[in-house]
This record gives sequence, structure tokens and C-alpha cells, in this order.
Amino acid sequence: MDVIRDLAYPVWPGERSVITIGAYDGLHLGHRQVMARVTTLAQASNARSVVVTFARHPALVVRPESAPLLLTSPEERLELMATTGIDAAIVLPFGPDEAAEEAEDFVERVFVRALSVATVVVGSDFHFGRGRRGDVEMLRRMGVVHDFVVEPIDLLIAAGGPVISSTAVRSALAKGDLESVEAMLGRRHRVDGIVVTGDQRGRTIGFPTANVAVPAERQIPADGVYAALVTVGGSQPSRPAVVNIGRRPTFDADPGHSLVEVHLIGADLDLYGQHLVVEFVDRLRGERRFESVDALVAQIGADRDQAASLLGVVAKEAQP
Repeated sequence: MDVIRDLAYPVWPGERSVITIGAYDGLHLGHRQVMARVTTLAQASNARSVVVTFARHPALVVRPESAPLLLTSPEERLELMATTGIDAAIVLPFGPDEAAEEAEDFVERVFVRALSVATVVVGSDFHFGRGRRGDVEMLRRMGVVHDFVVEPIDLLIAAGGPVISSTAVRSALAKGDLESVEAMLGRRHRVDGIVVTGDQRGRTIGFPTANVAVPAERQIPADGVYAALVTVGGSQPSRPAVVNIGRRPTFDADPGHSLVEVHLIGADLDLYGQHLVVEFVDRLRGERRFESVDALVAQIGADRDQAASLLGVVAKEAQP
């Protein structure tokens, strides 16, 4: 998949395109349904299949006080898009000037002049442009003038669940409902970050942990204990782990935000400064306060054993 950040007019002289547009945070199954339709139409008409997206989530500019936490980093989002068969991703800047652009002007500048659009595929509830004035009907009116058609797609509904949306995925994560999250994403949820120095308390009680500095704008699961698979520094295969998300209530030392602490099962590695990707497999329990450190240590041991069983490994003493 080509990634294009600077528009030319046109991008592909003499070629038409079939496009979709959106933030596409999380790239859930509903998003994939749209992209599958884009690629099908493009192949049938010998056109380019294209996703138009943004370097920043538009809500971070338009309504920063209520902008959603993000399910994917910009890099992960593009990696996921590349698995859909789409030919190219157009990554546009999004700041105050772009937020103020009228929907009609955006369509003429990007869809018509840059991409020579033949078909636009969007969700049936799609809105864009200044004041969210752009919608399917507006696109259809402009299509008559500029020789393109619009194909709206109804929202996908999870089996026995809600309409699949990035908002629904965030809500399920906030409840620790990994089963629903995986059903909507079509894969497990992941977060990533650099390992930073913590208070090293885990090492003093026999369970060394890596404190992963997940960016503040990313959505993490609800506080609790999870079985997970962890990739260290991009190396494969991933390692089994038990992950605690929370504020350490047993130690009365609230850090002010939930920490993501990773204990690799059967390995004690020097992880400081390493980039870790944490893939959540199952939720073991919620976070709670223990009456003593000994009680906490016993529970952590049980958590490790349960996580090891779920992940199909044998719990053992950590080895470097």
C-alpha cells in the first residue's frame, strides 16, 4: 500500500479512483467491510482503491475537550490498512484551517482535482467538513456535477451485540470486555509504549514488572489483571505475560493515572528503554486492594499461573 502525504493535482494523471474517507481509528470489522467494497469496485473498473484519512483524529482539533481516546496509533492504523488490499492511503493534515474548510471545497480539492474520483464509498451515517455539513446527500449532489457516484453502506452489527463502531469498541474496553472487543475488531486489542523506570516494587516481591509508558491519548482496557502476549523491541515470537492495569491500591501510592505493568512469564529481561507491544488475550480479574503484601504476592502468583494456563505455557521461575 502506498502512503501519500503530499497531494498532487492529480495524484495519478489519467487514472480514476474509488475512495473512502474517515479517521478509521481501530480499523474494526465495519471499517473493513467498507474497504472490501472499495477494493471490489476499484478492481471491477480498473481504478485505484484509496483511503483518505488524517494525520490527526479530527476530534482532537474540533472538540479537544471531548475527543475520544484512540484505539490505534497512526503507525498501527496504516499497518492495518495495508492488510485490506487497498492500493493507497492519502494521509491529510488536519488543523484549524482544515477544520474550517467547507465540505464542498474539500470535495472539489481532494476528491475531484487530486483523486479523479469515480465512486465514493462511505457509511450511511457519514458526516464531514465544517459544521459536519457534508453527508451522503451532499456528496450525491456534487457527484452529479463532477461525474462520480456515491455508495453508502449500512453499519455492521456484531453478532448479538451493538452496531460495530469505534465508540462501541472503546466502551467495551472501558468495561474490560475483551470478548466483545475482539468480536468487533476481528483481532485482539493492542497497546504499545516504551518501558520506563518505575519504583521497582515488583522486583522486591519476586515479580519484576516493566512499566510501559502508553501514550495518554491511547485507550487502555479497564483496570484489572490480564493474560497477554508481549512483543519486545519488534522481535518475534511474542512472550507470554500477565499484565496489571491500575493504581496499586494495596500500596497507598496512587500515581494519578492507571499504570500498565507487564510481568513476562518465565523471563527476567532488561527491558528499560525497550518498545513493548502488549496484546490482551483475556481478563483474569479486576484490580482490588489486599490487606497485606503477602496476600498480594499470593494472588499475583495465582494470576501468573492462570495466565500461563490460558496462554498454553508452563509457569516457572523467571530466567534471564
